[in-house]
Amino acid sequence: QVQLAESGGGLVQAGGSLRLSCAASGRAASSYTMGWFRQAPGKEREFVAAIIRSGGSTLYADSVKGRFTISRDNAKNTLYLQMNSLKPEDTAVYYCSADTFNSGTFYTRAERYDSWGQGTQVTVSS
Repeated sequence: QVQLAESGGGLVQAGGSLRLSCAASGRAASSYTMGWFRQAPGKEREFVAAIIRSGGSTLYADSVKGRFTISRDNAKNTLYLQMNSLKPEDTAVYYCSADTFNSGTFYTRAERYDSWGQGTQVTVSS
């Protein structure tokens, strides 16, 4: 498995920006499709964005399209999520994930991802 550790969360005002990072370590850490999910209190974990191993293709949830950007630096084994124009409804714990059975496509279901970080809290105030 891959070990994942998120950082970069915090408190920001609506309209502001944050960049989340996810450091990956372990077996072939940069070789897989990776994704970001989030979970708000009382809600199910939901897909935010995903990126294939090469970084050449990405997928976003409609709710974040045009505001968030997922990227990766395989040389640094690091995944990023740049979040702009943040809204109060973006408040959640954000999780980094890896699908170690896949490198060339992506899925939006959390069950497809087998490695998870501990999460980082993002709070957007109105």
